[in-house]
Amino acid sequence: METTSRVGAHGPAGTADGVSGARRTVEGYLRANFPWYGLDDAFTGPRWLMQVGRAADGTVQHGSTGHGDEPSIRPEAPGAEKERFAAVITVAASPVRHSGDGTGVLDATTVSSAAWLAGSALLLSAWPVQLDHSLRDDWLDQQTETAFALADDLNGSAWSVLSLPVDGVPTPFHYRESEFGWVLAGSTGPGEAAGNGVHIGAYGRGMSAYGLGFSVIGDINTYVSA
Repeated sequence: METTSRVGAHGPAGTADGVSGARRTVEGYLRANFPWYGLDDAFTGPRWLMQVGRAADGTVQHGSTGHGDEPSIRPEAPGAEKERFAAVITVAASPVRHSGDGTGVLDATTVSSAAWLAGSALLLSAWPVQLDHSLRDDWLDQQTETAFALADDLNGSAWSVLSLPVDGVPTPFHYRESEFGWVLAGSTGPGEAAGNGVHIGAYGRGMSAYGLGFSVIGDINTYVSA
């Protein structure tokens, strides 16, 4: 499983620079050589961009799109417990390969890669309110290692199988729930819309995963806030 992207690159795009910040974010998506996925047209709520993850040579490897309420960075914020959101992570399907700068080898990406990214990203918006701030890093480290182990064992008892539509085609996903929310991961098949296929991860809270569907995003600019 590729672990080179263990970074907190899944939060909403920064708003300090307003539109310019959103533009920098969408430009990263436009540089990808694979299709982006989001919730399909059955979802009619707000959509927003998060961030892309890159390899050491700058190649875009994955990115996330948000749907619903933008999760609070601080879970003790008023109304945080009522947030309803789902984030969709698209991971480029790649074999073992040499890095673009020729300095090393990059692991293959798999469904486990998508499960790991989704599981770790959920934790960033779900750490317990009652937890002392001085213990937050230790808690995140511990929970992140657990998420990594779970992602590496998709056939284990922690996961069940959930079939959801991807571009209208029923597709199996690995699915698990926790006290923090839910996580799922699967892969698209080769096809006209998906090219050679990508891995899809998703996580959310307050919004049921059972009624979701995924589809290729025709124009990523539609996710940029006005």
